[in-house]
Amino acid sequence: MLQALGLGPVEEAVYTALLARPTATAQELAQQTGLGQAETARILLDLTTRGLAAVASEAERGAPDSADCGAGPQPARYRLTPPSVALAPFLVEQRNALHRAETAVSMLIEQYRSTAAHPAGSVVEAVVGMEQVAHRFHQLQRGAQQELLVFLVGAPVAVPREDADMSESLALDRGVDFRVVAAKDYLDGRDIQRDVWASITAGVEIRLVDSLPLKMVVSDRERAMVPLDMADSGGEPSALVVHRSGLLTALVHLFEREWDQARPLYTTTAGVHAEPTGDQQPTEGELEVLALLLAGFSDRRAASQLGLSIRTVERRTRRLMDLAGADSRLQLGWHAARAGWL
Repeated sequence: MLQALGLGPVEEAVYTALLARPTATAQELAQQTGLGQAETARILLDLTTRGLAAVASEAERGAPDSADCGAGPQPARYRLTPPSVALAPFLVEQRNALHRAETAVSMLIEQYRSTAAHPAGSVVEAVVGMEQVAHRFHQLQRGAQQELLVFLVGAPVAVPREDADMSESLALDRGVDFRVVAAKDYLDGRDIQRDVWASITAGVEIRLVDSLPLKMVVSDRERAMVPLDMADSGGEPSALVVHRSGLLTALVHLFEREWDQARPLYTTTAGVHAEPTGDQQPTEGELEVLALLLAGFSDRRAASQLGLSIRTVERRTRRLMDLAGADSRLQLGWHAARAGWL
């Protein structure tokens, strides 16, 4: 837990052990952690030097045990410095280091885009080979902080479905807004119903269309990846990574157009289904959110109750309001009552 703030595993073990005691000696902590007494004493000295611990005063030591009376000098006892005081500078430094890293990456990206030796590379980058395509796919998904837009067509080629599911799960855990448009042939894949069920339950919004012109993933509207015909790359999987440009804007517009025309998928105990065209009804997941909101739950509390991210709750609420034609949650509740949604 504290390794992110610069403490190694053994340092964290001693720190955590001391956290549970008002004061302790090196010997007591060594017995508790299983470390050697000499190593524990060295760690305590290091923690003291870094301001994370301090030698306890006479008042903090308390009365000595009767067995220790007359036994000569007592071993030093240590106490923690209040974490709110001691760890705050480490946290600030970590934040500053992350900011410096983000600034450096931004500078490198801009430098790469402006390099005269790579005029085309500033917009489009060709990636050839299964390993390279998979690597860039995971970079796009795991680097997304706000939004992922995906076209799914046919069976996976370069990225196994289980690997894609792992990247998807990590993105959802970060609260990324995840929208997917799938072609009907994608649902013909082996075990795909189970995977789609799991994705929808986890918070992915999925819609279905009869066909799509290409596979695609767009990350934060900053970069996208689309596959190339394998015949053009000697039979190897290959793809184009498209950076911020008019071409990327066109790909995003293509996604939004298909998204608006697609039919939402929803899950029931009988499987995964596409909503019929015409008057659309809320999905079971949306109705769960609606019930909590009408019961007075906040978005954050509803998300916690349902085990969803707050972004997923907000997305489902937004779609409920769109279905109801409501401008406020009060209007949404009135429409839900009239429409018999609950």
